Amino acid sequence: MNFLKDQDSTILGASENDEIAIEPERYELFESPWNGFEVDRRGFLATVGIGLIVYLLFDREEIEAQESGGGRRPRGGGGRGAPSDVAAWLGIDADGKAKVLTGKVEVGQNIRTSLTQAVAEELRIAPESITLVMGDTRFVPFDMGTFGSRTTPDMSRRLRGVAATARELLIDLAAQKWKVDRSELSAEDGKIVHKTNQQSATYGELTRGEKLVKEVSADPPTTPADRWTVMGKSLAKIDGASFVTGSHKYASDIKRPGMWYGKVLRAPGPGAKAISVDTTGAERIENVIVVREGDFIGVVAADEPLANRALKAIKAEWKTVDSGVSNKNLYEELKKTTGESRGGGRDGGSRSGAIDRALKEAEVKLEQVYTIAYIAHAPLEPRSAVAEWNDGEPTVWTGTQRPFGVRGEVASAFRLAEEKVRVIVPDTGAGYGGKHTGEAAVEAARLAKAAKRPVKLVWTREEEFTWAYFRPAGVIEVKSGATRSGNLTAWDFHNYNSGGSAINPPYEIAAKRAEFHASKSPLRQGSYRALAATANHFARETHVDELAHELKIDPIEFRLRNLKDERVKGVLEAAVKAFGDRKPKERGRGFGVAVGTDKGGYIATCVEVLVDRETGRVSVVRAVSAFDCGAVVNPDHLKNQVEGAMMMGIGGALFEEIEFDSNKILNARFSRYRVPRFADTPEIEVVLVDRKNLAPAGAGESPIVAIAPAIGNAIFQATGVRLRSLPLAPRGVKLQT
Repeated sequence: MNFLKDQDSTILGASENDEIAIEPERYELFESPWNGFEVDRRGFLATVGIGLIVYLLFDREEIEAQESGGGRRPRGGGGRGAPSDVAAWLGIDADGKAKVLTGKVEVGQNIRTSLTQAVAEELRIAPESITLVMGDTRFVPFDMGTFGSRTTPDMSRRLRGVAATARELLIDLAAQKWKVDRSELSAEDGKIVHKTNQQSATYGELTRGEKLVKEVSADPPTTPADRWTVMGKSLAKIDGASFVTGSHKYASDIKRPGMWYGKVLRAPGPGAKAISVDTTGAERIENVIVVREGDFIGVVAADEPLANRALKAIKAEWKTVDSGVSNKNLYEELKKTTGESRGGGRDGGSRSGAIDRALKEAEVKLEQVYTIAYIAHAPLEPRSAVAEWNDGEPTVWTGTQRPFGVRGEVASAFRLAEEKVRVIVPDTGAGYGGKHTGEAAVEAARLAKAAKRPVKLVWTREEEFTWAYFRPAGVIEVKSGATRSGNLTAWDFHNYNSGGSAINPPYEIAAKRAEFHASKSPLRQGSYRALAATANHFARETHVDELAHELKIDPIEFRLRNLKDERVKGVLEAAVKAFGDRKPKERGRGFGVAVGTDKGGYIATCVEVLVDRETGRVSVVRAVSAFDCGAVVNPDHLKNQVEGAMMMGIGGALFEEIEFDSNKILNARFSRYRVPRFADTPEIEVVLVDRKNLAPAGAGESPIVAIAPAIGNAIFQATGVRLRSLPLAPRGVKLQT
């Protein structure tokens, strides 16, 4: 039996709950198609299908103006009810090997290993006997995408339930075959074994490769964390050797028979329009095809150098648009173009108590403004895709976090039913929330259709920096009040543009207001690791530190005094204990701390910085994070996630920033856009708080949120200079003389 057969479209479904709330700062999911692939509203609704329920938070007019915080059906469409039958997710071949289907994809977070562990744990089978089929829309059940730290709490939980149900079904099959009571049997190492006479049968002998027919109940018999034997252990990375040797294939490595290479003509910057385009120079070059459809202009050539040559041969005149917005006046513009406030709901925010009165009556008051720059995802692998057409149906290999979303975009662009489009996602060279859209896939499919052959399209680094979306910039205004003894009494927090994720404080405050305000963004913006939680934690934890110093109370003691959440307190105490001595060892050194919680994860980070007294250069010397995400699935790989988040966060904290004028990105290459380097790596320690009594949560995002405020607070202790803008010190700290 061939387990990998096309999924019946009637059972395709979301891997999470049917009602899915999309955070407003995932702007890229709601933007209109671009680059000449406009689809009218009727065509859009016809191609994306119906069924996904999304909480719509904002007016459509806001989105059309690329105003932050909009709400609409996500690009690429939605799903249907999740399949509940075992066979939709798992099959066992006659040789006893298990194949598992999931719409989740591998972007470096190592979920291939953790999901394998989940199935191995419940199926009682060796991990090496399991193969995961990931992100192939022809075979796997519908999935909204690999984002939001949902793989562990949702997909792992689902696959555990599927595997546990399959295990019990296999026991039933053996009991029927041997005519014994099922209580006399157990599942062990890929076999069903009789506990008394040791009679056994492999899973393959029992299934004979046939489909496993059983519904997964709402409460499947999964194994408690304190009895895990595979989960909870540091299983080595699946196929790790292929990554080390370079034999592992990413989307940009894909080759197809007869494949040519594509390039797309780009405007010099956002908002520019073509006045005239002359393609005759490119058309004269042998083995070159020029594709021109509407505003879309591209070339296809026999090899990549030839494609580059043909693209350069196209002569275009452009009309640029002066928006009047640049780095110099960005934050004023975000405040000027703000929409209505949003308190409460999925966009974050809350209101409780008489906030205005509490602020007025507070014994100690503090009011500050914090700003957040646009930053780029800067993945090692830029956007790439290979597309080919057969009998009017496209297949696209591409690096994306949303294979079904991209399938919907391709279907929309070519007026096809989604079932006629196949998207295959090889492992992707990083995403960080930046690969939710299918620009490269649609462009490659357009070129391949015109050229009548497979076409590979790989964005250049400059294209990635210029035309991909950025982490949103923002302005955050905070007013607070406290008693002189150190109890928070009032909290008024307003985020403009960057988003509402983790906007609510973890501190116990009687009167508080937290609101997100939509703004009109001058640049394309969208999801980034942890969304706006990084911005909101930076402002909140910097402000809390400032208030502690105003009150002359130790910042750690001040936090503990106002925290009631035991998990936040637990990670703070664990990080402080692991860090040890906090006294500066020399002039220019400082200690800082920050705490946070988001998406079921709890983080506390302590850092030590060294500031050069002559140059102002900031070095992070040591960083310790304590992290709690419930029961730990794979300790080594979880530590890798936390360490990676901390290093990525150092870039956004100290020097990453998109520089732009009214119509151009000014630092669209790594030589001008500073990311963390090996020399920036501090001594890192990660303390895992393993809570076996709690379901595991995701860990791909929340560990990044505390590093920036901790660094800023450490710089203040080292220098007496309080920094309230991210990045904190792209050109060093200006020290007072």
